[in-house]
Amino acid sequence: MSARSGLLAGIRVLDLTRVVAGPTCTRALADLGADVYKIEPPDGDLLRRANPQVGGIAVVFTQQNAGKRFLSVDLAKRGAVELVLRLAERCDVVVENFRGGIADRLGVGYEAVRARRPDVVYCSISGYGQTGPAAHRRAYAPVVHAELGLIHYKAAQRDTDPLPEPVSHADLAVGMQAAQGVLAALFHRERTGEGCHIDASMAEAMLTANEWSAAEANGGVDWDRSIFRPGKAAIVQVADGTWVQIPGSPAGVLPVLARLSGREDLMDDERFQSLELRNRHLDACLAAAREMARGFPDFESFERTMSEGARLPLGRVTPLADVRDADWAVAREAFVQVPSGDDGGVVWVNRGALRMSNADYGARGGGRALGADNRSVLEELLGLDAAALDGLEAEGILVHRKDAPDASPW
Repeated sequence: MSARSGLLAGIRVLDLTRVVAGPTCTRALADLGADVYKIEPPDGDLLRRANPQVGGIAVVFTQQNAGKRFLSVDLAKRGAVELVLRLAERCDVVVENFRGGIADRLGVGYEAVRARRPDVVYCSISGYGQTGPAAHRRAYAPVVHAELGLIHYKAAQRDTDPLPEPVSHADLAVGMQAAQGVLAALFHRERTGEGCHIDASMAEAMLTANEWSAAEANGGVDWDRSIFRPGKAAIVQVADGTWVQIPGSPAGVLPVLARLSGREDLMDDERFQSLELRNRHLDACLAAAREMARGFPDFESFERTMSEGARLPLGRVTPLADVRDADWAVAREAFVQVPSGDDGGVVWVNRGALRMSNADYGARGGGRALGADNRSVLEELLGLDAAALDGLEAEGILVHRKDAPDASPW
């Protein structure tokens, strides 16, 4: 990483978020150079309980929170809310991902912060937004996946029973859209001096993150006439056993596969003589695609033939653990090493998708223990001296724990 500043250098973010959705937003801001101060409750962010751990810090926690500074404040203690509001006064952005109404109840909601900092950019991330009958419902990504059609859609496309989704798409989608909103609000404030309250919902983020939302809301797709069928796209094996993803629908790509494999005779089959017929016989199309793929010795020869002959890209099915060592990932420095804990541990984390021609980008630090930066941040931002900090610790307002919590919260 270079010594250049990030584009958000000098922007301060008070991060009241936890788990995945909110931390995705604030990590994006930290990667762009903002100073992010993450405040956790005394029992810490739920992700601290995850495994594996390096240096007492969960690796997934470090991924979501790289580049931040870590405080822990017990909001139930007298004087704690006032302390957080004093910090908010000195920050440009506040991000929280409580359920709708909880931040207000705790005393750190938008109106309370705006009273101290009128031009604040305040972002609320929740499952169903701050308004409407579902505003107060608890929501994790799997719940939103179920209720926003993702699980049903994938099951219907694949002709399976509903299956759980192993990646928190809803959290990641709303986190990045929330970061987009924060950046737009900061730009608006730069022009007008006016702050903003951003209401970001996971549910609506999932509608945006699914390219089929509008089609389904308008009567659905006529799959017999479509060259797309992502849930039925062909995954085949070449001769050396490598699995390969072919995009689109087997019905759409079968003619080009046959031509480039020297198997034009397959298209004489009455089931394959039109797109509509092929869509009605997808299993047969897939079987034919698999047969042709086995005629290629390896991924490289298959990719070269398809790319040069039809501009059809292919993807090698790669374990996630192996991506770090892919040639493109190494060349792009897609993973970077950051500290994990305070005893010399290091872990690899994803750097992020952006590269700036005139600015630094990516994680500028790693994960630390709960409350590890309490004293340094409060001294820097609020000018508190050692005696005042000792008092806050003695009163239980500030919490510092080196051991990672491991008990289930449920």
